[in-house]
Amino acid sequence: MQIILLHPRLTQARSVTLTRIHVMVAALFFILIVLASAVLLHYLIFRYAGNIKLPYMADIATAATQDESGRKDKFLKENLAVMAVKLGEMQAQLVRLDALGERVQGLSGVKPEEFNFKEKPGRGGVDTSATSQNGVMSISEFQKLLDAMARDVEHRFDYMNVVETTLMTDKIKSKLLPTIQPVNVSYNASGFGRRIDPFSGRTAFHEGIDFPSPVGTPIVAAAGGVVIAAEYHPEFGNMLDIDHGNDIVTRYAHASRLLVKVGDIVRRGQHVADIGSTGRSTGAHLHFEVHVKGVAQDPHKFLLAGAAQAALVSSR
Repeated sequence: MQIILLHPRLTQARSVTLTRIHVMVAALFFILIVLASAVLLHYLIFRYAGNIKLPYMADIATAATQDESGRKDKFLKENLAVMAVKLGEMQAQLVRLDALGERVQGLSGVKPEEFNFKEKPGRGGVDTSATSQNGVMSISEFQKLLDAMARDVEHRFDYMNVVETTLMTDKIKSKLLPTIQPVNVSYNASGFGRRIDPFSGRTAFHEGIDFPSPVGTPIVAAAGGVVIAAEYHPEFGNMLDIDHGNDIVTRYAHASRLLVKVGDIVRRGQHVADIGSTGRSTGAHLHFEVHVKGVAQDPHKFLLAGAAQAALVSSR
């Protein structure tokens, strides 16, 4: 492209040749100038719109401000809704945790006045918010704290479940141990071990203990279990065997009558028979045995353990 320049001061016409590169550079420069002017004008309008008393400009600035404020309000409301849901879940978890804590408290034997789940614990300390750089917690920081607390509550609930299961298992096992005296008498006529047989006069091993009492005196189960024998035995007379699990079996012999049958599930302390003098017996009494894995054990060990546990519970 050639441009011819004419002017009265020029003695002759001059020509300027423009190439494609010159045209492209000029167009780019023009576009840059337009963009810079637009940005400058946009900044000046919104920077000084409040000072410039132009209704149109003021409306544009107000609309932009309201739009930004609306986006912030929407973001805040959405986050508050999420946190409210999370807070509701935590409150439900805390209710479950309180109920679980009370059950564990009852299983462990802790008195309510020693630890009350319904009372808030005392708290206090030095106020450091005034000396901190920023005492206001942001939404993201609060959300992280809320999530951490929710996880912590869930972990504690799982832990308390394990503790409750363990305590429940221990309590069930303790109820299956023959630690209740089967007859309400203060002494026994014959203990566990070697003795003089009352019929033969020779030394014999006595595999249980004898509780003398009048005929018809109630006999109770020393622990919960299942009746595996309820029959008449030539030596034990009316005999009752109860399986308590863990290879522990108790025997109640010489009864006048049996109140349960094979297969019955009996509770700890349940009336299962009455004292008599059936079988090989010199008088009304209960012959009580405890077998562990088929081997006779001294019933006194179990009964003394039960008495010690009862004394401990009553002292609390």
